[in-house]
Amino acid sequence: MTHDVLRITDLTRRYGTVLANDSISLRVRAGEVVGLLGHNGAGKSTLVSQVVGLLKPDAGQIMLGGTDAVRHPAAARRYAALQPQAQTPIDGLTPRAAIEIAGRLRGLSARDARRAAADVAEELDIGPWLDRRALPEGGGLSGGIRRLTGFAMAIAAPVPLLILDEPTNDIDAARRRLLWDALRRRGDQGAGALLVTHNVTEAERIVDELVVLDRGRVVAEGSPARLRGTQDSDLRLELQLVPGAADPSELPSAPPAIQRVRAGRRTLLTVAAADAARSVAWATDQRESGLLEGFTLAPVTLEDAYLALTTTAAADEDHDPAPAEPHEETVHV
Repeated sequence: MTHDVLRITDLTRRYGTVLANDSISLRVRAGEVVGLLGHNGAGKSTLVSQVVGLLKPDAGQIMLGGTDAVRHPAAARRYAALQPQAQTPIDGLTPRAAIEIAGRLRGLSARDARRAAADVAEELDIGPWLDRRALPEGGGLSGGIRRLTGFAMAIAAPVPLLILDEPTNDIDAARRRLLWDALRRRGDQGAGALLVTHNVTEAERIVDELVVLDRGRVVAEGSPARLRGTQDSDLRLELQLVPGAADPSELPSAPPAIQRVRAGRRTLLTVAAADAARSVAWATDQRESGLLEGFTLAPVTLEDAYLALTTTAAADEDHDPAPAEPHEETVHV
């Protein structure tokens, strides 16, 4: 059976009266990429800071392998490699030197650290910048190359656990794909990874399991397919609403919806494939009548599920809604 490289149990952390982490539990197994998904302020970075010993929890347990990270933070840090959300401070260094130093700190020989730097640079396509020095105030290297260097420093030497906090910030689309491929390879080689992100689309592509945080609480967890919670044939009908006008999807003439989520001037309806033709005909009529600005029909995505999960949690906290019909869920934010 695959062992846990990270297990968090009932983790709680407060900032004064603000409950940043509310009894959070999650696990990362060896060879598994677990996504920690949530909007800004959901409590993701606070959780990471506790895992690596920068913050002490008010309650709960953090185990890295067999080490209690709360009681022995220095030992726990040797077990994991972190790419923080902030840019890694490499001013005065070249990417090559920064990656080699990270490898040496993780126990690689000088020769192996040099080889690791060259190999990772090729893997991430940063060879042309490998010997360019990073200068103060962002000079010398772009934000994307600095971010890729920070990722390369985290993966330079094998570790049981990788913790990556928004690793693709500032990175162009082509190299984001290289980064995800590199991370997936580490997972396939046996490393566990905790990937902190608010990018739903990218999370769906790379992770084995997802933990969704909202206002410091775990509101859902499971595989991307499970969290979508719909049949593979279900579709998303996205309605672009007319400013200031009523939402026509609330009228009795609207097509039957498995789920309805309202976000700003958008309403997302999850509809069965059997109702696709009827839904498109209805939406076309609404657009031609001036009740909609436009609409699109596409397969259901993890983003749809994420919006439903987080807006439902917000609605439940803000007020006590009337119970929905068993076949339909309606959420407004």
